[in-house]
Amino acid sequence: MPNAPRVVILDRDGVINHDSDAYIKSLEEWIPYPSSIEAIARLSRAGWQVAIATNQSGIARGYYDEATLAKMHGELERLVAAAGGEIAHIAYCPHGPDDGCTCRKPLPGLLEEIGTALGLDSLEGSWMVGDSLRDLQAGEAMGCRSALVRTGKGNHTEAKATGLENAKVFNDLAAFADWLLDQA
Repeated sequence: MPNAPRVVILDRDGVINHDSDAYIKSLEEWIPYPSSIEAIARLSRAGWQVAIATNQSGIARGYYDEATLAKMHGELERLVAAAGGEIAHIAYCPHGPDDGCTCRKPLPGLLEEIGTALGLDSLEGSWMVGDSLRDLQAGEAMGCRSALVRTGKGNHTEAKATGLENAKVFNDLAAFADWLLDQA
């Protein structure tokens, strides 16, 4: 795909930072994988636009508010900038699974928001990197190529092995970045 946009869309919890079944409810609980911060910065420095698409139903459930989420994302942007990179856009869904929104993955609303924010007509050929099938399904709905990381829920997702036929699988975001940057 020679004319594919140079965009990598990342899920957040389990890809960039440690995940928790009890939700990441505060800045103190938001613990990034150090190799992920550097991977984002390396991709950015190499000319890739890196965006984030994250379901944050903990807001709808009342576990934390949007101001708390903004602090987490501010710290993420600060760490990536300190490593010499940039995050092009962060899209999040604050809704619960039964709210009937169009943005909660596996629906493509967050990716549509990213495409609009980046001024792109299409995300076809971009990369969607996640640790769950719903991440990859959202990307595939927009024509993205898929990469599953084994961090977070990725090992469990890989063990189920359904819906991964078109996905490349990597140990973590750093391994994906190594592979992608070697393709050029």
